Amino acid sequence: MNFKILKQFLALAETLHFGRASDECYVSISALSRNIRHLEDELGVALFNRDNRTVVLTQEGQKFLKYARDASSQWNLIRHQLNDNPDQLSGEISLYGSVTASYSFLHELLRRFRIAYPVIEIKLRTGDPEHAIAHVLDGKEDLSIAAQPANLPRGLAFKPIATSPLLFIAPLAQQVPNAPTSTPITPEEWANTPMILSESGVSRTRVDEWFRQHDISPRIYAQVTGNEAIVSMVSLGFGIGVVPKIVLDNSPLMDRIRVLDVTPELAPYDIGLFTLKKNLKNPLVDAFWSLM
Repeated sequence: MNFKILKQFLALAETLHFGRASDECYVSISALSRNIRHLEDELGVALFNRDNRTVVLTQEGQKFLKYARDASSQWNLIRHQLNDNPDQLSGEISLYGSVTASYSFLHELLRRFRIAYPVIEIKLRTGDPEHAIAHVLDGKEDLSIAAQPANLPRGLAFKPIATSPLLFIAPLAQQVPNAPTSTPITPEEWANTPMILSESGVSRTRVDEWFRQHDISPRIYAQVTGNEAIVSMVSLGFGIGVVPKIVLDNSPLMDRIRVLDVTPELAPYDIGLFTLKKNLKNPLVDAFWSLM
């Protein structure tokens, strides 16, 4: 197995875009396409269905993806074990986190990691924090930073980094009718308040429970992915939102937001590092994990 081609397959399987995958692997689109065809010929199956607009993994491609991820991990491990200088870790690890995590945690962590392990390459992907755990469980990334769920999936390891309160936020000035700038008092006022909430995740679970405890049926104006989008919509006056304090502290719109005094407060959540327990056998992953 040519591991360079295997790496190109992984890049295409994750991006589903020949242009982005070729840029990531530093090869031309034609070379990438030729190598994928060669791999398919070796296996005797089509790994992708592609046309002029889309690239999609076939069922066989999905099966091969799991093998490719495991093989890539084992390849990095054996390279380290056979290295002439086993005391110096080398190879690549992948990490997933939100934009907020990049501002607040990753900058310092990556700086320390680079000093301690200068020849380890770090592949960083940013996106919606609600997808962070799934990226690790699916094998897309070695590690991720996210909020700790109420129930940790089996086989997943978690190491806390920080705790962040969950805040109710409102626009500093009223710009849209019926969007309050102060804390609703009665259940009726809450029920008539437009709410901007996460589609899913820890914060959504906790605010839903808060409304149930107060026997309130919230008026949901918008359900969005990404806490940064909630801050943006609230700043424009569309309603009241719920975000972690760490997101608000790192937002360029924080001067357009007021934090509401709501009691009882929402329970804060723990933010930390996730990986599969089996990944901790990889010395590169364990090195990053131990740096916490």
